[in-house]
Amino acid sequence: MAKAANVMRLLLGATVLWLWLLCSGTASASKAVTAHLAAKWPETPLLLEASEFMAEESNEKFWQFLETVKELAIYKQTESDYSYYNLILKKAGQFLDNLHINLLKFALSIRAYSPTIQMFQQIAADEPPPDGCDAFVVIHKKHTCKINEIKKLLKKATSRPRPYLFKGDHKFPTNKENLPVVILYAEMGTRVFGKFHTVLSEKAHNGEILYVLRHYIQKPASQKMYLSGYGVELAIKSTEYKALDDTQVKTMTNSTVEDETETNEVQGFLFGKLKS
Repeated sequence: MAKAANVMRLLLGATVLWLWLLCSGTASASKAVTAHLAAKWPETPLLLEASEFMAEESNEKFWQFLETVKELAIYKQTESDYSYYNLILKKAGQFLDNLHINLLKFALSIRAYSPTIQMFQQIAADEPPPDGCDAFVVIHKKHTCKINEIKKLLKKATSRPRPYLFKGDHKFPTNKENLPVVILYAEMGTRVFGKFHTVLSEKAHNGEILYVLRHYIQKPASQKMYLSGYGVELAIKSTEYKALDDTQVKTMTNSTVEDETETNEVQGFLFGKLKS
């Protein structure tokens, strides 16, 4: 009976040890590294990114999309992020087919147009923006965030230097180019943007101004802008010490060199060097 009890204890001990080794091996095998790729700029609104997608389709679609979403950001305060995202897709679907809607979803998922929004943000910072203004206009080097001052600044606008326009600027459709340039810096979808846009688009329709829109976010998000890791490699170097008997490696190398020498040398001629 004593021998049987000892055998049982040994078996139980071996079983516990085997289970512990199995669990520890599984735990070590399941270790993973999670990495996030964060940009240097804050998170950009999806509505603005969607508008840049529309601009790549055509300038006409950009302004048509803008008319439908000029105060859409109001719903962001009451809707969830997912509902607001679907609302943007619904608005864009009025001007895109199913294929381009899927392309828009993909572009938003990888935040493909976020750098473009940040580019406009940097251009606005170089103006610089007037203090305390959610939106502002620049009329030939003159700044204002008051709508009632636009008419006053337009009177002598042509006597001041004409601003430089970039390739990516959004110009309101017009048949004339030799007009006073009014650049609006505002966040599409906000109430203040809607007020400025109503006045400027009317003047542009009447052929009074060349209306240009540039994205500007007065209060950027506090969250970081996380990007997809396309074109990025995460290299992890193993720092474990591995013992290696280098005497065997040297012996093998020397014997290999000797064999090659013997093979390539014929009566004093080294055919290996002649080939090279």
